[in-house]
Amino acid sequence: MTQTTWSIGELADGTGVPVKTLRYYSDSGLLPVAARSAGGHRRYGPEAWERIRLIRRLRALDTPIATVTRVVTGECSLHELVETELEAVQERLVELRWRQATLKALDDCPSEERLHRLEILARVQRLPEAHRALTDHWFRELSGTMPRHRLERMVAMLSPEPPNDPGPHSALAYAELHLLISSPAFTRWTQDHEEEMRGAPALYAELDDAAALTAAAVFQGRPPHAGAAVDAFVSAHARALRELDTPAFRTFLHGLASRSSGFDPRLERYWGLVDTVTGGRGLNMTVAHRWLTEGLSKSLTATAR
Repeated sequence: MTQTTWSIGELADGTGVPVKTLRYYSDSGLLPVAARSAGGHRRYGPEAWERIRLIRRLRALDTPIATVTRVVTGECSLHELVETELEAVQERLVELRWRQATLKALDDCPSEERLHRLEILARVQRLPEAHRALTDHWFRELSGTMPRHRLERMVAMLSPEPPNDPGPHSALAYAELHLLISSPAFTRWTQDHEEEMRGAPALYAELDDAAALTAAAVFQGRPPHAGAAVDAFVSAHARALRELDTPAFRTFLHGLASRSSGFDPRLERYWGLVDTVTGGRGLNMTVAHRWLTEGLSKSLTATAR
């Protein structure tokens, strides 16, 4: 081929792209002009053919023209475009799955309950904002004496991410979490306990071992028993209160734990909903607390023998 430049009409004939579209590409800076004819008409070089092919392929993927412009002008690479588009598609897929789960939840219920479910589910159709509402609530509610790392851990447990592929039950459970935190005077599980333990912030720093051991026992399905988890729980409180681990102290701690085990039913419901949202992958704190309370009771029984 001896020809080195082409008119816009020749490009249109050779590529099948309408002249009007090529003129738009040219005016937008997508097609570099190689030269001008004697009459002032634009002429295009060999690179124009490659540009048109690239543009057509990107447009076939529904890539916006502004993004196409960034790629062909070198402002971003094709790899960066692919990564960005994948993220956008993934976000859109999550939105569609939530919409599907929401519609299924509304479809699979008695007609008299449908409006109530709609009211609840409408709270969580904007997922980033919904998750932020949960985390903001618990950062406000939890004790200011709690060390930052423990505070963040507890907030993460209480504020699960919305599942990427929800079913109607998990979507409804996630929505109900938001309904509960919006209830007036929503009771915290720490309330009674902190009244007894006020002035002992060191307790939080001591509870990590007890929490880890209790979680392991609960997840393994082991029944409450005297042992390492209970010993760590007692030791943490004893050190925080500058007491010795004695039968008398264990009796006192059991009384404290028993009083604070009368959780507000809404809070018990909250942890149950978290279980549904996470598929049971998180530690239900009401279950863990009762496990420790019963284990502590067994340790006292064993000591009394």
